[in-house]
Amino acid sequence: VAEITERAMRGELDFRQALNERVATLKGLPDSIFEKVYARIHFNKGAKELVDELHSRGFKVGLVSGGFHETVDRLAKEAGIDYVKANHLEVIDGFLTGKVYGEIVTKDVKVAKLKDWAAENGLKLSQNIAMGDGANDLPMIKTAGIGIAFCAKPIVRAQAPYQITEPDF
Repeated sequence: VAEITERAMRGELDFRQALNERVATLKGLPDSIFEKVYARIHFNKGAKELVDELHSRGFKVGLVSGGFHETVDRLAKEAGIDYVKANHLEVIDGFLTGKVYGEIVTKDVKVAKLKDWAAENGLKLSQNIAMGDGANDLPMIKTAGIGIAFCAKPIVRAQAPYQITEPDF
């Protein structure tokens, strides 16, 4: 799974194909796995404080992820994220089927959500900031007024106008 993810983030694999291959490896796992995954995830130092600071200045914060709602939603709620879009894992009778359902969060969906959320808030795209780390984030990074490569793969660092190279805020 890690190898497939890494190759997709470097832009070597089609994201949709890579996602389906990764998810297929999860077939048969109990949905209790989400609790175990959540317990292992930690926010980068300063991430929640950054969201709080942005809110105090009147900004909205969105998270569009190629990850899964089953963990992303809980993290977003804990951090106070205003908008969330991620992939959905199919679960039947308490077990993962190895499939996703609904709209897959591709690079085009990431751009669409940036545009939707900007329009919803009466903003021009030039008034938005987008951060990402993988090839799937590049179109979104390039569409925003300020595009930032965050601890990103080389392909993203080479094309993003701004970079954050340390994981802590």
